[in-house]
Amino acid sequence: MKIKTLAAFFVIFVGISIIGVWTMLYITGSIPELNTEPIRIWMHLVAEMTTGIVLILGAYGLLRNKKWGYNVYLISMGMLIYTLIVSPGYYAEKGDYLFVGIFIIMAFLTIMLIIASLFKKHDFTSNTK
Repeated sequence: MKIKTLAAFFVIFVGISIIGVWTMLYITGSIPELNTEPIRIWMHLVAEMTTGIVLILGAYGLLRNKKWGYNVYLISMGMLIYTLIVSPGYYAEKGDYLFVGIFIIMAFLTIMLIIASLFKKHDFTSNTK
């Protein structure tokens, strides 16, 4: 499997996961900050949903060999890195170190894919339309 395809499927998975988890948490009423810190959590939700959407859009661009795909993919990966740095703090404060570990693994994989996409830019941008 090509690195571009692997990266695209990783990004699609993460984008759908972000949107899915937050949607599930909202529907089940599992976001207590909606009552205690509504402005902050709504801004956070907008940022998370935007990250998920841009991840999926970047992956689509890569898979369809769109000229803009690589750039949107890199932007989405930057957004994801930010999320993966900020989000573990919430779980660390609650003592939920399993989730902190998951975020660390995801950050490592994301950084590796960013490095690969920069060093193998030709593999990501060849055949673009």
